[in-house]
Amino acid sequence: MSSCSFPILAALQALKRKKRYEQQLAQIDGTLSTIEFQREALENATTNTEVLKTMSDAARAMKEAHQHMDIDKVDDLMAEITEQQDIAQQISDAISKPVGFGDDVDEDELLAELEEMEQEDLDKELLNVGEPTPELPSVPASRIPSVPASKMPATAVDDDDEDMKQLAAWVS
Repeated sequence: MSSCSFPILAALQALKRKKRYEQQLAQIDGTLSTIEFQREALENATTNTEVLKTMSDAARAMKEAHQHMDIDKVDDLMAEITEQQDIAQQISDAISKPVGFGDDVDEDELLAELEEMEQEDLDKELLNVGEPTPELPSVPASRIPSVPASKMPATAVDDDDEDMKQLAAWVS
């Protein structure tokens, strides 16, 4: 029995060691988790401290920048700027107004004259109604293709494109 008991004892010892190692591993894992949590908490605290410090510096800088400013002074300055811009606009308007050109012409008289000229043109057109109309172009003698334009050869489509370009240039 002694030969049989030695391997059993060795196996039991190995199992006990395994259990201790597992307990140590669980403790170490718990410790590492706690340390990681503390590290994250410290990082957050450091970040919050930096943010608060930056905000405090910004508030102090703004207070210092506004220390010599008064809202009434700012309003007065803006009113002066607006007044000077109005004066500059008046000067610009005065400079750009033509001197000696058309000061004696009444705009209403010009409009009346324009309407009179338009009425004369209209009267002339109405009087020319009885005149023969100019000769109309002749109807082409060639047949109209029965094939749709999409099935026509490329040269016919190109000719149409060229005609459209000429028409567009003429209209412009």
